[in-house]
Amino acid sequence: MVDISPAASTLTELVRGVRDEQLGALTPCGGLTAGQLLDHIDSLSLAFAAAGRKQKLPGGGAAPEPDAARLGTDWRDRLSTQLAELVRAWESAEAWDGTTVIGGGEMPAGVAGAAAADELVVHGWDLAMATGQRYPGEDPALQEGIRTAYEWAGGVAAQHPDGTPGLFGPANPVPADAPLIDRLLGVTGRDPGWRGPAD
Repeated sequence: MVDISPAASTLTELVRGVRDEQLGALTPCGGLTAGQLLDHIDSLSLAFAAAGRKQKLPGGGAAPEPDAARLGTDWRDRLSTQLAELVRAWESAEAWDGTTVIGGGEMPAGVAGAAAADELVVHGWDLAMATGQRYPGEDPALQEGIRTAYEWAGGVAAQHPDGTPGLFGPANPVPADAPLIDRLLGVTGRDPGWRGPAD
C-alpha cells in the first residue's frame, strides 16, 4: 500500500496553475500539448479511480486518444475533484489486494496502484515543465510515490528496453547518483533537463 495523495495534490496544484493561453504549449510527453495532456489526466483519473474501487469502466478503462477539445471550461475544478476521488479509491488496503482492470487488461491491484503513482508524478512533471511551473521533486512527502513509480517503471523498461508504445519511450540514460525524480524521468524516456518555452 502506497500513499499517492502527495503526488495527486501536487498534480492538482499544477493543473490549477495552468493558464488558458498555455493549453497549446508542447510538453515532454510524446509531443502532446498541455491541453491534450490535461485531457489524458482527465481520462486516467477516472480509470485509476475505478481500478482502485475494483469497478469496470466501459472498454475496461482504455484511455482514448488525448483531445483538448473535450476539456470544456470547467476542467480545473473537474480534474481537481477527480484526482481527489482517485486518492480516496486507493486509501484502503483492500484496493491494493487481489486483481483489478486498467487499460483494458487485468493485473495485480498493487501493480495498477504503482502505475497510478507513476502517472501522477511523471505527468505532473510534464505539465510543470510545459507551463513554466516548478515540480517539487525533492519534497520528502513525494518520495514514497516517486520510489514506487521508479520501481514500477524500471521493471517495465527492463522488459521493454526499446520503449513501450502508448506508455513511454526508450529509457534516457541518467547518472545512478542523480536525484530519484531524475532517475524516474530517465527510465520513462524523458530528459530531466527538458524545459519548455514558458521557462
